[in-house]
Amino acid sequence: MPRPADPKARSALIASARAEFAKRGVKGARISDITAASGLSKGAFYLHFPSKEALFAALVQDFLEALERLTTKRMSCMERFRADYSGLPGPGDVATRSERYRDFLRMEAALDVEMLELMWEQRELVTALIVGSQGTAFESVMWDVVDREVERIAREFHHLRGQHPDTPDVDPSLFGSFIVGTYLLLARRMGRLMQKPDLATWAVGLQRLMHEGSLPREAVPATPAALARPSSPPSTRRRHARADHPHRPPRKRP
Repeated sequence: MPRPADPKARSALIASARAEFAKRGVKGARISDITAASGLSKGAFYLHFPSKEALFAALVQDFLEALERLTTKRMSCMERFRADYSGLPGPGDVATRSERYRDFLRMEAALDVEMLELMWEQRELVTALIVGSQGTAFESVMWDVVDREVERIAREFHHLRGQHPDTPDVDPSLFGSFIVGTYLLLARRMGRLMQKPDLATWAVGLQRLMHEGSLPREAVPATPAALARPSSPPSTRRRHARADHPHRPPRKRP
């Protein structure tokens, strides 16, 4: 009668395999190293997985399913927001930081935290997919995910531009590549970190960067009139006075 598989042994093998795959890649990882790191025998390994590739495939499948759940949730939240607020925030909402924009920012940041949490939890697997799957059946997995996400964000951005025609003329695919590329680099960085970063702060910062740019918040003009109003140059007499007496402090105007 075959010996039943121990679920605790499976978890231990998976944890050890993640570390080995991240360190040595799919090709370089060895079953003997995985079992040694988990304190189990090769026999215990084969009770759960027929090969290291099968183990890696199971990890990838779980990761892709988790990504799909988060994507579905994001789309559902976006549709609900559109219905509740009669559309997404436009440039005017961002400029005035309207209640609709602030609620949208909170929603997007909360969803981003969930994505960043998944990336942190799966950082070893993501590292293996990015830099350790070349020459295997898994080498295109991460890039297929990237392509799908770029297309999804591009569609969302195109829809937003149609709703707000005054949105700056940015190619939707370029915008999608910028967003997905940022998260891909963060995922790669997570694989090198020893301590978990403040993911909530990352999420809020990313959303503000996407919607408000990199200018300090106080530097963003409150109204279009403030943006159009040029600063007044000093008078000719004041300029000559400063040239004649360069070390004299400027006179305070009453």
